[in-house]
Amino acid sequence: MGVNLGPLISRRQEVDLSQLSGRILCLDAYNALYQFLAIIRQPDGTPLMNSRGEITSHLSGLFYRTVNLMERGIKVIYCFDGKPPSLKEREIAERIALREKYRQKLAESLERGDLEEIRRYAAASVRLEDYMVETAKELLTAMGIPWVQAPAEGEAQAAYLVQQGDAWATASQDYDSLLFGSPRMVRNVSITGRRKLPRKNVYIEIKPEVIELKSVLDELQLTREQLVDLAILIGTDYNPGGFRGIGPKRALQLIHRYGSLENALGHLSSREWEGLDIEAIRKAFLEPEVTTNYKLEWKPIDEEAVIKILVDKYEFSLNRVKKAIERVKKVEEEARRPTLERWFA
Repeated sequence: MGVNLGPLISRRQEVDLSQLSGRILCLDAYNALYQFLAIIRQPDGTPLMNSRGEITSHLSGLFYRTVNLMERGIKVIYCFDGKPPSLKEREIAERIALREKYRQKLAESLERGDLEEIRRYAAASVRLEDYMVETAKELLTAMGIPWVQAPAEGEAQAAYLVQQGDAWATASQDYDSLLFGSPRMVRNVSITGRRKLPRKNVYIEIKPEVIELKSVLDELQLTREQLVDLAILIGTDYNPGGFRGIGPKRALQLIHRYGSLENALGHLSSREWEGLDIEAIRKAFLEPEVTTNYKLEWKPIDEEAVIKILVDKYEFSLNRVKKAIERVKKVEEEARRPTLERWFA
């Protein structure tokens, strides 16, 4: 779920995808795949599936969204989660319980035929299965897109790539990118476009937002270490729920007043901090486990391999897939043309 820093951040730049042309974005793969599973749905709220009942929403989003980004001159890297840190066990257990709750509500909504509730609970009960992750990696390889297998958090790995200058920004919905030290993040890359507001018959246009870590720290008058302390007060994936009665604004006041989480604890009436390994949570954000052993190489799209995965195995439309592949080939051909030839074309 990530930490809720949104109410505190006003320094964000709304941009069009075209303004990110020439940039390399490092996407948190799990974050993106969950977005595709939640958003790409049939009218009744169920995910896209082939004739064998295998879910294909994540592949549809991964393929067509990545093609869309490539067409705009954006190069992408995907970082996949590895083994979750032990600190995250409680959060994972709560997510599993919540999904099960929504599955039960979905079954009840299906019996009643309530389409609005079906859509809501179907999206909320999605689960990213291992086979979905493996097929996503196969598809990216066929598309010539590099991906990195993180030892732990994919978002931390993505932040590391940006820190190393291998990418311009992380692309994720979660503000955790900032806690992991990404100098720059872009939100809404995976969900850009016209979207329906939850539980309302209202549609809005969603655009990417660029957020700079330095600007956030300057705006909030915090160090990165203090930003992590603030996040712990609000609640992170490593301490879900945070401290009772403390939201983003109250947490900021406490860190401003006392300078650190430890100094603030003695002035709190709640005792949630007892038994909480604060230093371990800090370290998880400030010194996350990442790999330095990765190779980033963009290759030409393998048309035969893409068709084998999407059309032959998952029953996508051959005509539509071929049209998307032609769009990619056009981008690749343009990139190979000499600079002067492109200038005078």
